[in-house]
Amino acid sequence: MSFQEVRYRPAFGRILAVVTVVVCALGAIGLVVADPAAALRYVWPILLVGVLAWALFWRPGLLVQEHGITVENVLRTLFVPWPSIVSIETRYSLTLHTAHGRVAVWAAPAPSRHRTLGLAPKDFDGIGDSARGELGELRPADAVTTPTGNLAQLIRGHWERLRDAGAFASGVDPEAATVTWHWATITAVAALAAATVIGLLV
Repeated sequence: MSFQEVRYRPAFGRILAVVTVVVCALGAIGLVVADPAAALRYVWPILLVGVLAWALFWRPGLLVQEHGITVENVLRTLFVPWPSIVSIETRYSLTLHTAHGRVAVWAAPAPSRHRTLGLAPKDFDGIGDSARGELGELRPADAVTTPTGNLAQLIRGHWERLRDAGAFASGVDPEAATVTWHWATITAVAALAAATVIGLLV
């Protein structure tokens, strides 16, 4: 049976990114048309907000693959092979504890307290033992009816099956995990931030 890849990007975040970018684009165009001279000074913070909205809300995502998990965060993308994973938790966000450190998934923050009100025992059905604390407790964010808990359970389920089948017996390959920095995004944000400061001070 072939492995079914799962890609997750939060819909609300993408909608927020689109709305913000559109508003920023309209604001920048309006400023250029109304006062081109002033636009040279004041258009940069508008562009900065648009780029930040794209980086913060559009880019983050999670791809669960046969050989590991790709976590696309704001400033970098990380590939985590299954054998590197030590545990999965949901305290502040979906977080992979690995042999090389913690990898927080920006696209899957823990749900708000309002979202977890009214959870029932059935919302935690099927959660594996690796999700439980020392006393067998579970966090509200582990509920499979929340996006974070659902993703955590998906990852735990496959990780536990591989572990129990002895797939990790050969140990962790230190070269398998990779990190790719988003230098274009970092450069664009730094340049626009500098232009904003200069435009407002000059």
